[in-house]
Amino acid sequence: MLSIRDVNKVKASVIESINNTNKDKLKSGINRIISSIYEWIEAALYSLVCVVLAFIFVFRIVAVDGPSMVPTLNDKEKLILLTFMYKPKHGDIVVIDRYTQEPLVKRVIAVGGDKIEILPETGEVVLNGVVLEEKYIQGKTLTRDFGTGVKTVPEGYLVVMGDNRSVSKDSRSAEVGFVNVKDVVGRAIFRFYPLERIGLLK
Repeated sequence: MLSIRDVNKVKASVIESINNTNKDKLKSGINRIISSIYEWIEAALYSLVCVVLAFIFVFRIVAVDGPSMVPTLNDKEKLILLTFMYKPKHGDIVVIDRYTQEPLVKRVIAVGGDKIEILPETGEVVLNGVVLEEKYIQGKTLTRDFGTGVKTVPEGYLVVMGDNRSVSKDSRSAEVGFVNVKDVVGRAIFRFYPLERIGLLK
């Protein structure tokens, strides 16, 4: 028959065992929470590094300066450029450096080897013998310094124009002329500001 002392010892042992079990469960729970936090931080840092590297080597952010791309792009709108392994193509909206104080945002009209002409009477652009259907432009395409007659674009160069033809400083200007493809920073693919005009660019 157990004495009161023995009963108390058993009771104390059971209580201690329960307390130890609760402590172990608490420690285990805390460890799981800490582990989850570390995993979340690690994933967040990894994602941040990937985003930073992407914007260093693949993408770039620029702001439109002036009205030369209206109605497609407005002044101060912010764009994301694709810069990695990019080769300019007809109709692309590109950003060009080295020609003015601010990067130029223009549309590629002709590439190396193309034959291009601006008809002074109508303002139409003829590319390789075909009149372009430029539904995106605003204003008449004036010849300016580009002059009349058919011109062949040198290999490795582009003819670029703004969509707002009456105010755009572009390849029609002697200051810009044919644009070296090496001076193309990248292609504008997405407008993220202002929010009401957010979306992909065509």
